[in-house]
Amino acid sequence: MYAVRLWSVRHSRLLESFYQGFERIIVRLDPLWKRIGYERLEQPVAAVERQVKGLLFDCQMCGQCALSSTGMSCPMNCPKNLRNGPCGGVRANGHCEVKPEMKCVWVKAWEGSQQMLEGKAILDVQKPVDNTLKGHSSWLRVAREKAGARAQPEGRAS
Repeated sequence: MYAVRLWSVRHSRLLESFYQGFERIIVRLDPLWKRIGYERLEQPVAAVERQVKGLLFDCQMCGQCALSSTGMSCPMNCPKNLRNGPCGGVRANGHCEVKPEMKCVWVKAWEGSQQMLEGKAILDVQKPVDNTLKGHSSWLRVAREKAGARAQPEGRAS
């Protein structure tokens, strides 16, 4: 699993492009998702998301995916669960202080972000983890939020 996670970071630009297309599709399908019911879709979509993202990123299914902001390196793989950058214990060789055999998640995140078109997003501060979303599909959450934002008239807040 670790080797695939490293592959994903090395190919962050390719995965960024793929996800941008995928996201456009799932947002456009919002009327269908609404008709079926987001609640009814949650379990099967989350199961597929868990398999795909688990394989590629060792995803922890936090429900608040930040991969597109973190160079395709899941911050939830940090032993300290840090969402906004490395701790002060990154070793000189870039490895984790808690798991010395593992490269720091944030060192890999920086490397991956440098290849991405939206790489500056790594500088954005991530919200704290909302544990009530754990195990839920971030794909459906993004589709619902972005479709809702598209439907809002300009100048109106939701």
